[in-house]
Amino acid sequence: MGGPVGRGTPRFFGGWIPIRSLSRRHKPRILKHLLSLAPEDRYLRFGYPATDEQIERYVLGLNFDRDEIFGVFNRRLALVAMAHLAFSVDPQWATCAEFGVSVASHQRGKGLGARLFKHAVMHARNQGVSMIFIHALSENVAMLKIARHAGARVQRDGSESEAYLTLPEATLDSQLSGLMQEQMAELDYQLKNQAQQFRKWLATVQEIRQGVRDARHTVHKP
Repeated sequence: MGGPVGRGTPRFFGGWIPIRSLSRRHKPRILKHLLSLAPEDRYLRFGYPATDEQIERYVLGLNFDRDEIFGVFNRRLALVAMAHLAFSVDPQWATCAEFGVSVASHQRGKGLGARLFKHAVMHARNQGVSMIFIHALSENVAMLKIARHAGARVQRDGSESEAYLTLPEATLDSQLSGLMQEQMAELDYQLKNQAQQFRKWLATVQEIRQGVRDARHTVHKP
């Protein structure tokens, strides 16, 4: 499942992965990430072979006021992994949330899915959620492995499986840890954004310099 580490690969320090909360302005990057998934990956993520139109409707319908969407960006600010923590709209299940995740094919084997799940669990716990629910195809071995490793109870029903993870109540330590991780991820994102803007500026300067050189060469050409 893993791919070669190359250009655009996220850099992680000391095992820490910058996971950032996403907002409406990230919709284009979310859409680009999901559309880049291969047909079999779309099938595992959504439980059916989602078309481009269905993915577009999914992204359009994301509720950033109610739910939490997290992402991992590479140094060029391309979204390489994302998770959707959907909170229940039914008052009867107000303390429950559903988790879904997707990882770009060339970024697998690095534990991004597990890290996103762990981050979502901490966030859900701090929001008063008592149970996280995962609905996945039974053939989605990677997702079910993440759930089992976290201590979730997995029930299989033919081609589909359901996992339930009961969460402990939030503590001061979990809340401070969540706040610190969010601040560090925001700083990481801003640094990447500044680096990207600098690269664009540098490329423009280089183009201008090359244009000046070409112009000079043309003028002095006998």
